[in-house]
Amino acid sequence: MKPVEIRPGVYWVGVNDRVTELFEGLWPISAGGISYNAYLVRDEKTALIDLSKEMLSEDYLAQLSALVDIPNLDYIVINHMEPDHSGALQRVLALAPKAQILGMPKTVRMLNDFYGITERITQLSNGEELSLGKRTLRFVYTPFVHWPETMMTYLVEDQVLFSCDGFGGYGALDGAIFDDTCSDLGYYEAEALRYFANIVAPFSKSVLKAMAKFAEMPINVVAPSHGLVWRQDPGRIIHLYKAWSEYYHAPAQVGVTALLGTMYRNTERILSAALEGIAAEGVPVTVHDVRKTHASYILPDLWVQRGVLVAAPTYEGSLFPTMMDVLGMADRKRVTLKQAAYLGSYAWSGGGQADFERMAEKMAWEVVGGFGFLGSPKAADLDRARELGVQLARAVKA
Repeated sequence: MKPVEIRPGVYWVGVNDRVTELFEGLWPISAGGISYNAYLVRDEKTALIDLSKEMLSEDYLAQLSALVDIPNLDYIVINHMEPDHSGALQRVLALAPKAQILGMPKTVRMLNDFYGITERITQLSNGEELSLGKRTLRFVYTPFVHWPETMMTYLVEDQVLFSCDGFGGYGALDGAIFDDTCSDLGYYEAEALRYFANIVAPFSKSVLKAMAKFAEMPINVVAPSHGLVWRQDPGRIIHLYKAWSEYYHAPAQVGVTALLGTMYRNTERILSAALEGIAAEGVPVTVHDVRKTHASYILPDLWVQRGVLVAAPTYEGSLFPTMMDVLGMADRKRVTLKQAAYLGSYAWSGGGQADFERMAEKMAWEVVGGFGFLGSPKAADLDRARELGVQLARAVKA
C-alpha cells in the first residue's frame, strides 16, 4: 500500500504483515495478518511516530521515502519499544543522522537494552509538548498499555490520538485503512476484541487509567499501531475498549462460553444435555472444542461472557490436559469473576472436577454446580446435566 493522508500533512506510512503465523510467537494471525501502523507529520519540523517490525524494514523505508527525504527527519517518536514497533529503528537512524529519538524514561533504558542506542535521545515527561511549527505534539504517559514505557502521542491542533497498542486490533489493512472505507467493519471489530483478549486484557486497569488521562481531550481520529484508523466514529473503538476493560472488575455480558474436551464422546453427550438447559433459559451460548480451537479464539468469549461451562473428562487422575492448558491461559490473562459449572466422565476414579474447582477458585469464579460420572452418561446423568444448565443460566442472568 502507498502512504495515506489522514489529515493535511499527516500520513499513515504503515506496512502489512501477511507472513508471520504467530503474533508474539503465540497468537495465530496467518488467516488475516496484521498491520504495523506508523505515522508521519510534516510541518516546519518532521516527526515520525512509530516504526515497524525489522523484517519489513525495506517496505517501511519505501513508505517513508515516498513522502520525505529520510536524512531530513527531525524526530522519531517511540511510543512503545516492543520490536514489532521499533524493529526498523536502527535502519532509520542510519539514514537520518540528525533525527532525535523521543521517548519516556523507561524507553531510554530499553533503547540501550534492545539496540545498544545511547545517543540522540530526548527523554520526555508526561504531558510534555513539542512544537513542530504550526502543529504541536503532546506526549501522554500510559504505562502498562501494555509495557511499562508505553506512551500515546496527541496531535493537538488536528485532535489525532496516536494510541500505540491501545485501541488496536489484528487484521492486515486490505487496501483501506479507515473505519468508514473498509469493506467489513465487523471483522475488524472482532479482531480488535481478539487482540484485546490476547494482549491487553491483563492490563485492563491500566487501560482505564490511560483513558482517564485524555478524557477531556477532543479526539477526531484514533490512529493505533495495529488495525484500522478510526476517523468517522473514533468514539466507537474507545467505547469498545472501555467496555472490555471494565469486565476485569464488573460483570460481563449475559452469555455462556462452553468449553469441550472429550476422548470417546461421553463428555460430549452430556454437554449436549446441559446446553439444552441453558437454551431453555434463553441465554446465548458459544461452544469451543479445546482440542481444535486455539486459545486465542476462546479468550474473547471467555472475557465478554459471564458464564463458563467446562465439559472435560478425567485423564490420568487429572483434568483433560488440553482443557487445563486453556484454563491456565485464562488464568494468565486474568479472566475472573465468572459463574461456572463442570461436567466430565471418568473411568475408575475422578480428579478432573477437583482440578477444575482449584482453577476456578484461583480465578475467583463462582462454581454453581458440577459433577463427574462413570463411563457413559445414563438417563439420570443427562437429566442432571440439563438441570445444571438451567442452574448456570439462571446464575448468569442474576
